Amino acid sequence: MIPVKSYAAPSAVSPLAPFNFERRDVGVNDVQIDILYCGVCHSDLHQARDEWGGSIFPMVPGHEIVGRVLKVGAGVKNFKVGDLAGVGCFVDSCRTCPNCQAGLQQYCDFGMTGTYNAYERNSKIPTYGGYSTQIVVNEDYTLKVSDKLALEGVGPLLCAGITTYSPLRYTGVGKGHKVGVVGLGGLGHMGVKFAASFGAEVTMLSTSASKEADAKKLGAHNFALTTDPNKMKSLRNHFDFILNTISAPHEYSAYLNLLKTNGTMMVVGVPPRPSEVPSFDLIMNRRSIVGSLIGGIPETQEMLDYCAQHNIVSDVEVIDMPYINEAYERMLKNDVKYRFVIDLASLK
Repeated sequence: MIPVKSYAAPSAVSPLAPFNFERRDVGVNDVQIDILYCGVCHSDLHQARDEWGGSIFPMVPGHEIVGRVLKVGAGVKNFKVGDLAGVGCFVDSCRTCPNCQAGLQQYCDFGMTGTYNAYERNSKIPTYGGYSTQIVVNEDYTLKVSDKLALEGVGPLLCAGITTYSPLRYTGVGKGHKVGVVGLGGLGHMGVKFAASFGAEVTMLSTSASKEADAKKLGAHNFALTTDPNKMKSLRNHFDFILNTISAPHEYSAYLNLLKTNGTMMVVGVPPRPSEVPSFDLIMNRRSIVGSLIGGIPETQEMLDYCAQHNIVSDVEVIDMPYINEAYERMLKNDVKYRFVIDLASLK
């Protein structure tokens, strides 16, 4: 077994604290990774505080992992010692269902195995995430990371990045399209970067006028204050696509009415309660709502390669591991641009 240092949530009401545990030994098809950086996703906080229910404690969060390969199993073909590697939101799936066979492991018919707050396949051994010094993962669920990118900004690509890249690719966003991005946070700022890089005309839709300058620095061509009734009226039937990243309670109808005929709203945010969808807002202009969950291994690798070619990373604030509880409180206040990333050297 491999001794590992980490920070874990002992319970839903306890702050994260140092926690030592052991990883499994490197198997024939495994890759052992020395973790360099791990992004801090809002879902880490939700699950550490059991806000979604079913949390497994003690919990080591973290599913935006970037590091360097320390050891590989005898059967590993795609990685060697010294390579940069990444691990995203899941570390296994059934591998045999139609979705897994199609490279859509995130939609595994039997449920993907989360990088943390899950159980290893066919066992009661909990998975522990990237707020730790090392991780061991099957090579089929390990991603190649380019040395062309600033590593501290790569980790969030494995969650916030792929969460926005996947629906934009699925719906075919590109040149000539008008895209609205709702919400400028960890997801929204990546949505702006990707949509702009794909050639679309991007408008940031926000309740905060103070975000206009940042939105345009990220690549947005236009900015619309959603609390301005006249501005919202002028944008009716304007967009081909809207990427909705909001996780706070809100009404979908306000944004559906901004879509053209045959327009699509892509939903990647998860509000705490269901949002009403008036049927007429869909029927009258044949509008659609599509949901999307991260991406499979092939698409995530495609995204990482695309980012290396176009020099796209997440905008981050790097923190030391002991700062994590303060980072959680700041995250609740939206006091970060736009992702906290842990430097795991602070734990070694």
